[in-house]
Amino acid sequence: MPRTNFQELLDAGVHFGHLKRKWNPKMAPYIFMEKNGIHIIDLHKTVIKIDEAANVMKQLARAGRKILFVATKKQAKDIVAEYAKGVNMPYVTERWPGGMLTNFPTIRKAVKKMNTIDKMMTDGTFETLAKREKLQVTRQRAKLEKNLGSIADLNRLPSALFVVDIQKEMNAVKEANRLNIPVIAMVDTCCDPGPIDYVIPANDDAAKSISLIMERLSQAVAEGLSERKMEKEKEVQTESKDAPEVKRTRARKSVTPSSPATEVVAAPEAEAETTPVAETKVETEPEN
Repeated sequence: MPRTNFQELLDAGVHFGHLKRKWNPKMAPYIFMEKNGIHIIDLHKTVIKIDEAANVMKQLARAGRKILFVATKKQAKDIVAEYAKGVNMPYVTERWPGGMLTNFPTIRKAVKKMNTIDKMMTDGTFETLAKREKLQVTRQRAKLEKNLGSIADLNRLPSALFVVDIQKEMNAVKEANRLNIPVIAMVDTCCDPGPIDYVIPANDDAAKSISLIMERLSQAVAEGLSERKMEKEKEVQTESKDAPEVKRTRARKSVTPSSPATEVVAAPEAEAETTPVAETKVETEPEN
């Protein structure tokens, strides 16, 4: 897995923080300096943190786990949705549904409702409804698709969350913390990194900054998925190689019982040959 390029982060403006008067003192370890009233993030630490987060996400993807990407701010939602789709991971970019993690069964019911409507449209039940009912069902389906369509394949709680702008997505972070779900997040100088398990100190307002970090992390997820696929293919190949040996042993077992059968058949023939000899002895005795 290649390391993150320092120069690319610099060119994308990842190092630009917020105004000095808006800073959070807990972000002091990640701040390099202050220039023109703006804090500058230490990109050397950003590189280390990106690589650490990428390794974690790669291992989760390799194990077949799901990572939920969360970004509802205007400049991040389209970028995050694009990269999350590319690696087939769930994402939330419209609005965080309250209780999505802590009340997950209710969210799953809403997703099943969406699937039920889709089934109605395919089996012809939808056509039997009145015009007004059709309009209501169509509107309900569009609303569910907008809010929950991107998590339709999320059958269980995610193994990790990736968040852009933890201040805006504070509800998502709180729910993840309550359920002990690891949180990976881009954290700017105005945020509190305390609730975050894997902090990526970076500019979370610039589209270039978000795009670059998302590209790096999605590459790590893709690598994990490809390694998982290769491992499964190897398992299938080893199973196919072992299969002929099993067939051979079965064939040997089926051949071995036939040998005693031939002996059993041969035994009566031997008896048949000896009986006439006994009869001749009985016939010759009276003559003497």
